[in-house]
Amino acid sequence: MTNLASIFDLLITPFVDFAFMRRALVGSIALSIGACPIGVFLMLRRMSLVGDAMAHAILPGAALGYLFAGLSLGFMTAGGLIAGFVVALLAGLVTRVTVLKEDAALASFYLISLAGGVVLVSLRGSNVDLLHVLFGSVLALDDNTLMLLAVSTTVSLLSLAVLFRPLVLECVDPLFLRTVSKSGSLSHFSVLALGVLNLVAGFHALGTLLSVGLMMVPAFASRFWSSTLDGMIAIATLIGILSSGLGIVISYHAGTPTGPTIILSAGALYLLSILFGQKNGLILRLWPRKHLAA
Repeated sequence: MTNLASIFDLLITPFVDFAFMRRALVGSIALSIGACPIGVFLMLRRMSLVGDAMAHAILPGAALGYLFAGLSLGFMTAGGLIAGFVVALLAGLVTRVTVLKEDAALASFYLISLAGGVVLVSLRGSNVDLLHVLFGSVLALDDNTLMLLAVSTTVSLLSLAVLFRPLVLECVDPLFLRTVSKSGSLSHFSVLALGVLNLVAGFHALGTLLSVGLMMVPAFASRFWSSTLDGMIAIATLIGILSSGLGIVISYHAGTPTGPTIILSAGALYLLSILFGQKNGLILRLWPRKHLAA
């Protein structure tokens, strides 16, 4: 009984005693449910670094919103969405009219966006404001931010339900999809749009530098536990939720920044998946199971 009480005090009591801990957990769970499935699709389409590029691309828009209205949820969200979509369109345009590939175009724009956003925030704010924009404040989520995360998650899940079949087909054979249907471009830009939406929502909790971590790292880990798409989506979401809870609790007891601790928790689960995963985990590859003799 003493051990159970200690575990309860360690894991559950902080959420029972403090409302800001419960808000952080609810917001992180909502973000995991919406963002992790998008991360799986980006991973399967070999667009993992696109998520990172888009996370940086939203910074100047959010910074402009900050210049006009301070730490305003509405202005910073609108600015981030506009900046993310503009960068995606510009990268696509550069890819079509120049010799650069899409990854190079996105990389160039996200580096420019990151530098420009930092400068814009620094024009008005302090170092504290800059850290808030870059790394978020998951322990300070208010009702409006939680509502934004809930809306983002709902839109993402409904969109994936509608576009699921073309998205799956494009992951398997994009050339065939473009041959038999006109939905290839739609599915491509839909994934980018949903990625931007979730990154902008996650920006308020984890900041521009870390929001992509909760989207992509659980997706990478899920690849070592399942070979089916629905399995990877479910496992990635569970890993995202688990790493969120662990990160918040560890941050509370250790006094570390909450956002980075959440991503480090996801990273730890990713490393464990590499070692012990049921699909090509290193342990199983080094010590394969014995097959039944005929």
